[in-house]
Amino acid sequence: MFNLFKSKRATSVPVRVPQHIAFICDGNRRWAENRGLPPLMGHRAGIANFENLVDWFLKRGVSTVTFWVFSTENWNRSQEEVDFLMDLFYTELKKNMKNAIEKNLRYRVIGSRNRLPEKLAKLCDELEEKSSEHTGGTVVFALNYGGKDEIVDAVNLAIENGEPVTKDTFETFMDTGDLLPVDLMVRTSNEYRISNFMLWKLAYAELLFVPEHWPDFVKSEKLWQYTLDEFAKRNRRFGGGKKANYSGKK
Repeated sequence: MFNLFKSKRATSVPVRVPQHIAFICDGNRRWAENRGLPPLMGHRAGIANFENLVDWFLKRGVSTVTFWVFSTENWNRSQEEVDFLMDLFYTELKKNMKNAIEKNLRYRVIGSRNRLPEKLAKLCDELEEKSSEHTGGTVVFALNYGGKDEIVDAVNLAIENGEPVTKDTFETFMDTGDLLPVDLMVRTSNEYRISNFMLWKLAYAELLFVPEHWPDFVKSEKLWQYTLDEFAKRNRRFGGGKKANYSGKK
């Protein structure tokens, strides 16, 4: 499950790279407020460098990068902020349509399409359809996403199907079923929770919490490298004893 590549610092030692890294992009508003800016400007700063971050991680052997950009609970924010974010997501996904074609990237937008503005929901479908056969790496945006909702929806689909399920077949009913398990989850802004994020896929993930707000993290190659260095130190046993199992099998 893991790509191996030679470390520049110690070429004889292989470095373990997470195949799927997922980010909880926290602290946009705090970043703006700390700078005396309107809170909404933090969201714009936080989304400004996604493509460079994705390129960096893919070049180092990561195959899937996920960003949680809007939860099912975020609808409780002010209407002004929600409207701003919906427009921002539409603009960003439009840009990523071109990026998907130029860089052979597959895009997925997980989460319910209900409550999204119609033009945004259609754009999500279009982006997924046009990039579905691309093989250069997978980029995932979690938009109007909640982990419990995903599991409940999958349970209802399985019931409708009328057949008993296993852990493997149950995943086929999930919005994230086609994605690799998350190997490393990173949350920014000194928040130490998973907050209902990809509950099934995080079952064996390594968790990393960093103090930097997302707009600072998304621009810092030093911090990106830190996440890979931290992951490489982890001893992942998957419940199997002292010796780490890096095959990804549980």
